[in-house]
Amino acid sequence: VQLVESGGGLVQAGGSLRLSCAASGSTSSINAMGWYRQAPGKQRELVASITSGDFSTNYADSVKGRFTISRDNAKNTMYLQMYSLKPEDTAVYYCNADYGYGPISFSSWGQGTQVTVSS
Repeated sequence: VQLVESGGGLVQAGGSLRLSCAASGSTSSINAMGWYRQAPGKQRELVASITSGDFSTNYADSVKGRFTISRDNAKNTMYLQMYSLKPEDTAVYYCNADYGYGPISFSSWGQGTQVTVSS
């Protein structure tokens, strides 16, 4: 599975952005997808995730109520809609997919897209 992110950029605090992650390859084997972010000097952290089966979602406390993760399986694309952005949301955002069958699983990462929120 290959992943390509897009949609990052520079936005003022309070603004919004939508990130996209296009998947290709063995997309039918994807079990879950997620967005992670890494700010300078900090560890990479999970922002939000979504499963393939029932599309159940999970969010970091810091983004609950402001970010929405979704998937369009017909387009093999995952989205992260971000509202009410804060300077502390500034980071490189990475798309991730966990895929495989049964006990054999793999993880794929995109190249990352920069999100910068100015105060």
